[in-house]
Amino acid sequence: MAEVTLKSLLQLEKIENTLYRGQSWDLGFRALFGGQVMGQALAAAHNTLPEGRVSHSFHSYFLLPGDANHPVVYEVENVRDGRSFSTRRVKAIQNGRNIFYLTASFQTPEKGLEHQYADMPDVPPPEEVKSDLTFFESTLDKISERMQEAISYHKPIDSRTVQTIDPLQPVKSEPKRYIWMRAQELVAENLNLNHAMLAYASDYHFLGTCLQPHGISVRNKQLRMATIDHSMWFHHPFKFDEWLLYVAESPFTGGVRGLVRGQFFNQQGVLVASTMQEGLMRQVDK
Repeated sequence: MAEVTLKSLLQLEKIENTLYRGQSWDLGFRALFGGQVMGQALAAAHNTLPEGRVSHSFHSYFLLPGDANHPVVYEVENVRDGRSFSTRRVKAIQNGRNIFYLTASFQTPEKGLEHQYADMPDVPPPEEVKSDLTFFESTLDKISERMQEAISYHKPIDSRTVQTIDPLQPVKSEPKRYIWMRAQELVAENLNLNHAMLAYASDYHFLGTCLQPHGISVRNKQLRMATIDHSMWFHHPFKFDEWLLYVAESPFTGGVRGLVRGQFFNQQGVLVASTMQEGLMRQVDK
């Protein structure tokens, strides 16, 4: 197996001027990991930008489940290149069907008014928190064979959940989750590459926060979960090979949908990115 790195996943094959192809990873989920499609779509858009433009936000919709056994083709539409902002629309195609749309905005960086009314929670540092993979590797006999085979594809992200959340035996708790995250590889000081990596990682453990007040496992066979839409805003430069704290909370569930919002802080307490997601949460008969 070739080396599994986020950079390799985000290095797309150019087919034509606005067409790119990305390889897929099977993370052991029921469908293609949504973070992969977001990260690759953003990377495809980056390839078409004027020099000096960096992403500051994107908004996306998931239309159909993706297949982790096949690559994804990305078609980029140049909506606008202005004096300081650019807009791109990206369509993800698999097996001849549109599975995902993303609209992203990019800006030439400039100085302006600044404030931050967001406080980083007081949590243990990442060095004092066990890796999430440590838990999963210790329970190999309790997880599916497909998930066991997929563990290597989870290793590029070092995620460490501050609270002990056992997906096999969940208990009811407040809909908040604190997760330290960083890439396991050295990352160049390329803002757009770091943004694509964080877009990928932002889908980890996110929608599951909505289940905590209900004491339901993401592996419950009567539960159908899927991302409907996902938006993200980038505020300050960061390098994803340095620790970021992902603060996730769910203010609402209802109508078989769950809403979750997140904030990424660096270790100095600076808010570097924000994100929101709505997802399907439907209980069905076996």
